Amino acid sequence: MLDAGYYSMGIIFGFSIAAMPGPIGIICIRRTLNGGRMTGLASGLGTATADAIYCSIAGFGVTYISDLLIEGRIWLQLLGGIFLIFLGIRTFMVHPGSKSVSVSGTGLIKAYSSMFLLTISNPLTILLFAGITAGLGVGSPGNNYSPVVSLILGVFTGSVLWWGIMSTGISLFQKRLHEGNLVWINRIIGIIIFITGVLSLISLIL
Repeated sequence: MLDAGYYSMGIIFGFSIAAMPGPIGIICIRRTLNGGRMTGLASGLGTATADAIYCSIAGFGVTYISDLLIEGRIWLQLLGGIFLIFLGIRTFMVHPGSKSVSVSGTGLIKAYSSMFLLTISNPLTILLFAGITAGLGVGSPGNNYSPVVSLILGVFTGSVLWWGIMSTGISLFQKRLHEGNLVWINRIIGIIIFITGVLSLISLIL
């Protein structure tokens, strides 16, 4: 049975975490501007799936997997940083009219999978969900899995809700932009993504 209370709290947490400013949101905004609402939504679904997986690991107390991810965070952060640098350069150089992410089935799958991999490359997110599940008392469900399952579904729903609102709002804003505006927006977003990737790699050294 779905626990309405934990499901509602999951929606709040999922929505709030997805709405946090960061490179993930910037990339989804850029993809929505260039590829349309469905491309932005597909990208957001990839992020929501990764968040739900991390919430599942934390909620069900799968310590072996969580320890493995945290121990390998350096390599995951390295790959994530390199990907952000590459994506930043590509975003800066691409012409908006070329629509680097198509709205075809293949393009949407690529948008989904790339954002899933980028989000899952930050295993420290599991610590955030570990704190949430422990604080709510669902970290050790025993034989009652209803609270943790409800929380996971709520986190996914809340995240999808945010990305749906974001992609719809940006797509409406897109219609008022001229191609020249999109070029400069692409360049600004590309620089931000590139700097984020560089800072990620620098933090590994420090």
